[in-house]
Amino acid sequence: MKPDFHVILRIWWQRLVAPIDWPLLGICGLLLLLALGVMESAAPERVGVHFRSLVVALVAMRLVAGIPPHRLARLAVPLYLVGIVLLVAVALFGDISKGARRWLDLGFMRAQPSEIMKIAMPLLLAWFFHQRTTCLRSSDFFIAALLLLVPAGLIMRQPDLGTAVLVLAAGFYVIFFAGLPWKILVGMVLTALAAAPVAWNFLHDYQRNRILTLLDPEKDPLGKGFHIIQSTIAIGSGGVFGKGWREGTQAQLEFIPERHTDFIFAVFAEEFGLMGNMLLLVLYGFLIGRGLMIAAQATSLFGRLLAGAITMIFFTYVFVNIGMVSGILPVVGVPLPLVSYGGTSLVTLFIGIGILMSIHKNRMLVQK
Repeated sequence: MKPDFHVILRIWWQRLVAPIDWPLLGICGLLLLLALGVMESAAPERVGVHFRSLVVALVAMRLVAGIPPHRLARLAVPLYLVGIVLLVAVALFGDISKGARRWLDLGFMRAQPSEIMKIAMPLLLAWFFHQRTTCLRSSDFFIAALLLLVPAGLIMRQPDLGTAVLVLAAGFYVIFFAGLPWKILVGMVLTALAAAPVAWNFLHDYQRNRILTLLDPEKDPLGKGFHIIQSTIAIGSGGVFGKGWREGTQAQLEFIPERHTDFIFAVFAEEFGLMGNMLLLVLYGFLIGRGLMIAAQATSLFGRLLAGAITMIFFTYVFVNIGMVSGILPVVGVPLPLVSYGGTSLVTLFIGIGILMSIHKNRMLVQK
């Protein structure tokens, strides 16, 4: 007797969607709808490319969601080592674009290896601390810090301050959630403050200019301060309810630079106003809340550390992007998660979502 086609289709569908966390995917779906809407306004010619990147990102999310956490842990060391090798290769042979050496030509494609470290770094450190669950020592935190500083230093050298900040944040969250003693944390903060004058001398000219521009953007309104001035004008002119979709003058007249990538929040704020901004922040709040819930319910230290770090990476993305567009943080080139244009970052973020789904699915299996 031949099996019923509908039964086979139902079984196939159940296996396909089994790892999916629907509340998490639903929140992401609403953010993506807002993203496609504002993208159509800011850069309609890029919507098609962005949609194709989204399809790739969703496929990557589903594939990662189907990998159990213990198998993800096995990938931690190899992925980290591959990332380090590629970062060294970028430093030696990478393509130079706009004064930065960030890309590696692999022949069939151009890759940005620093994106790998956004996933590899929390994965490695979560595995590292999981191996030391029963005998965690203070020296382990210093080893973890060294593992974090090596790729962060290579990324800063490119230079790519935005990605370096995200990688540092991803690693720091794992170290903090692993139980970093407060006296060590306070010591790190005091050391960083004491080293700030020395670090200033090692910054590139454009990085110093970004900090000085943050303090006084009106000093060079048509040059270095142009980005911040125009974005803050756009945000303020949106008012409470905004000017309406595709009615924002700052965006449509192209006063906002990089309006489809790093400064897309300024376009959104001008068109949808304070109410639209609140909706966006509420959705991000739900996303972060769901991620922290998954982290709290994880059945292993590895899952808790990894889920917590990935969730807080989303918080860092949102905080830094909106902060720099609003003029309260220096411009460091961090996109608005799931909203800004950019295939590589979109795929990386959805891989993170897939990891959260994998951890949540494993919790359900253990409970059963």
